[in-house]
Amino acid sequence: MSNYYDNTGRTDIISGGVKMIPITTPIGEFKVWTKRVGNNPRIKVLLLHGGPAATHEQYASCDSYFPGAEIEYYYYDQLGSHYSDQPKDDSLWVTERFVEEVEQVRTALGLDNTNFYLLGQSWGGILATEYALKYHQNLKGLIISNMMMSAPEYGKYAKEVLGPQMKPEVLAEVLELEAKEDFENPRYEELLMKNYYVEHILRIPLADWPEPILRTFNHINHSIYTIMQGPSEFGIRGRLATWDRTSDIHKIKVPTLVIGATYDTMDPKHMEWVASELENGEFLLCPNGSHLCNYDDHEVYFEGVIKFIKNVDKKS
Repeated sequence: MSNYYDNTGRTDIISGGVKMIPITTPIGEFKVWTKRVGNNPRIKVLLLHGGPAATHEQYASCDSYFPGAEIEYYYYDQLGSHYSDQPKDDSLWVTERFVEEVEQVRTALGLDNTNFYLLGQSWGGILATEYALKYHQNLKGLIISNMMMSAPEYGKYAKEVLGPQMKPEVLAEVLELEAKEDFENPRYEELLMKNYYVEHILRIPLADWPEPILRTFNHINHSIYTIMQGPSEFGIRGRLATWDRTSDIHKIKVPTLVIGATYDTMDPKHMEWVASELENGEFLLCPNGSHLCNYDDHEVYFEGVIKFIKNVDKKS
């Protein structure tokens, strides 16, 4: 793992499984960064990172589990993210274009419905859902990790359930800063990191956060993140604010694993409901996990993901 994460910036070198894939967009062609790990013609997992505009580095924990399970997997930085091209045209940052980007990446990597599993976490879960609704015929299996199917419901859960779990004086100060839209105030981030992130994003003391996660946070493209997610951590205020697929999720017919966690920013009961709405849905709860349960409840997470993939493969 250490050799892989020695990268200190973007790379254009096609070696060691790294491939820069050309992507056609409405304003021209750009390149996105991918890296293949492993070799299994029957099982190929494409990882969709969160954010929006975080990085593939959030999935470093896969290196401890997938190789031993003989799972081939692909790290991938979406357009605008750290290791890929970063065009400045804000018209690019819409879900529909990202879906077409994923389809182009799939084609370039030679993935198809005999081997293609799509795993998306958080924003990546939105993207995976949208991809499956349009291109289900290309999938062998789908994994939606840590993402509710309604941005408004996510905001409601954050405000009505998670916010009140904070100390009243802390919540009051956070809400005051939000009311003033003083999101750039260092105090805002300080309050959230110490009182919200360590409870609901990654339940590990800040001093012990894994280096790949720190790198992910350092590499987020905040411009794109703010455009799509918005500046607040209590719900979505950007272009994704009205996103809702609760009435469409049943249309996904491919085998799908939905992952929730007890302490997540996303309501685990909602995640369980999503699985029940799917024709071929399964639900995995990480009882000790939060939003990044692939780190703070990693054994349960990866045991469930690997079992799901292997079961789907056996039936094909």
